[in-house]
Amino acid sequence: MTAPTDRDLEIIAEQLGRAPRGVLAVAYRTPDGLPAVVKTAPRLPDGTPFPTLYYLTDPRLTAEASRQESAGVMREMTERLGRDPELAAAYRAAHESYLAERNAIESLGTDFTGGGMPDRVKCLHVLIAHSLAKGPGVNPFGDEAVALAAEHGLRGTAIPADWPTYQPEDGAHHE
Repeated sequence: MTAPTDRDLEIIAEQLGRAPRGVLAVAYRTPDGLPAVVKTAPRLPDGTPFPTLYYLTDPRLTAEASRQESAGVMREMTERLGRDPELAAAYRAAHESYLAERNAIESLGTDFTGGGMPDRVKCLHVLIAHSLAKGPGVNPFGDEAVALAAEHGLRGTAIPADWPTYQPEDGAHHE
């Protein structure tokens, strides 16, 4: 993670179509060098609570997250939570890690972290941002969504060439 430069903030503003708010760091840069995930303050400069610690900014990745969401990936992931206690435990650990990291900056007095963690999958944008910021092995559903994005043509440009592939144990296949 690096402190954002003025140029980073200009790029992020272009990506978002608005001025970024509460950016603490660039948490992930794409292989082609662009900021893609920002770490945001738990409270915006105007005092508004903002529980989303990691925020996806790269338009390629946000479009891919939306594509996966509309393809039903979140529903399938949420169904798996109820069937796989190990997966549910790993997802809960991701939630707890996210919450602890945000609370170390400033507690908002809530256990809401985003993305539906820990009980369901609600927003792949948040989960992808979390996985890219922290690297593989922290958020299982974020990792899966990033792997799916890599398989969908973003490997080497928006996602590292060495990001692990997704191999579902139950044979499910995402489109």
